[in-house]
Amino acid sequence: MTLTPRRSGALLLILSALLSALLASPSRAAAPADPGPLRHRHLHTAKEIERFLHSFYRQHGPTEQDRALRISQQLSEKQDRTPDFDELLCAQDLPRRITVGPATVLMTARVGWATVTTVWGSGKTDTFTAYVRLDSVPIQLDDVICAG
Repeated sequence: MTLTPRRSGALLLILSALLSALLASPSRAAAPADPGPLRHRHLHTAKEIERFLHSFYRQHGPTEQDRALRISQQLSEKQDRTPDFDELLCAQDLPRRITVGPATVLMTARVGWATVTTVWGSGKTDTFTAYVRLDSVPIQLDDVICAG
């Protein structure tokens, strides 16, 4: 099909009108870049995770306020399903002492973790792994995996 000058002029007029309408569209022109909640710019470092876990677990376990405010919704629901077992300590009792090991981060998975060791009145020790999402705001305990 050969375009005559009239048809090519009409086609050019339609294309320019579409382009003008597109550029003048208020939704495109006024829409700021929305980074969204999942595009948090700061990712927690290993040192920040260690500090958080030390402050969370303290010497004998998390406070009631920490349990309410500093754990993820997923971990809170996990605890609710096991009322006779403390998911945050992997135990049914309070330990005599708690220590937090060095934290490790895996940037590609956006997660960090550290081994937590509990010492009991009998002298027995247990360990579990505490996980923190690197992009959590504020920083929260995301999950706990008991060793055995």
